[in-house]
Amino acid sequence: MNISYSFIRLLMVALCMLFMTAYMLTSGEEFSLANLIVGVILGGGFGALLIGLEAFFLRFNLRTFNVALLGLFCGYLMGEAVGFIFSAAMEALILPITTATFNLLRVGIYLTSCYFGMILAARCSEEIYVSVPFIRFKASKQKKKDVILDYSALTDSRILELAGSGLLDHQLFVPRFVIKEATLQSESSDEVTKSRGRRGLDILKKMENLPYLELNVIETDFPDIPDLSSKVCRLARVHDANLLTADLSRVQQTQLEGIRVININLLANALKPLTQSGEFIYIKIQRYGKEPRQGVGYLEDGTMVVVNGGAEFIGETIKSQVLSVKHTTSGRMIFCNSCEEGQEGVLQAMNDLEPSPKNYFTL
Repeated sequence: MNISYSFIRLLMVALCMLFMTAYMLTSGEEFSLANLIVGVILGGGFGALLIGLEAFFLRFNLRTFNVALLGLFCGYLMGEAVGFIFSAAMEALILPITTATFNLLRVGIYLTSCYFGMILAARCSEEIYVSVPFIRFKASKQKKKDVILDYSALTDSRILELAGSGLLDHQLFVPRFVIKEATLQSESSDEVTKSRGRRGLDILKKMENLPYLELNVIETDFPDIPDLSSKVCRLARVHDANLLTADLSRVQQTQLEGIRVININLLANALKPLTQSGEFIYIKIQRYGKEPRQGVGYLEDGTMVVVNGGAEFIGETIKSQVLSVKHTTSGRMIFCNSCEEGQEGVLQAMNDLEPSPKNYFTL
């Protein structure tokens, strides 16, 4: 495929140089080496400009191209109609207008009609339908976008619960080359890589057995793209689908290509239960905190809990009262006061008298 693209580009540059050189040579009265050189340079520059524009058109899919083409065609027809009426009006009024001005006005009419035709087609792309006599084909409702799994999402066990929730029914797709990658990883000599590949295959089998999910496999492949991540991004852009991933570094890459990303980690952080101030929680103190007398523990979902006065209970599970919840880029942090035996009523009375203490961690 890479050879095909290179051949097409070289052929286009050669044709541009050939036609531009032929034009420069025929425009003069006799053969001139200067005209030959100018023709080759202009043709090569125009071909390079076309290849440069290719990178811009990579952001668009076939559906966008078809809509723009339909709008351009309708705009041309409207320009023909408006131009015909304009010509008839000029002949009837017998206005003193030059041919150059008349042609300029016609060009303006065509450009305006084509522009508004494409804009209208783009805005109403969901309302376009095929109509034949006595029959009309129209979509009953707007179809939801498909969701494509990448390798990092396939090997994340949380995808099973997400797939079983019913949110992704009839929408979830797995590329065939991602399954092949998981198979190759499961046969690796490295234990970590091998374990990850086998986990991905096990998750795939479990998702296939979910009754209402209807997991689909996409056979489309891109042999000219060696990188697996680039393959998945290209596939999502071609199919106009969303990308489900567990890789945080994927967000920046897909934003450049105009692909919407559903990140499992960000979704999990957004759905974490929010603990309210004043509530009592039981937490196991695992290590010392940064400040004196502070202890640090973790909830089941990985949320870090900083307990004032918890340094004396390392390795024990104690009852603590939530003071505040801090949101960070990596998740949430909960700040608490420890509740020792016999002092719960005292702490509650102090909180009632002073609901917004200024210093939570006084010695």
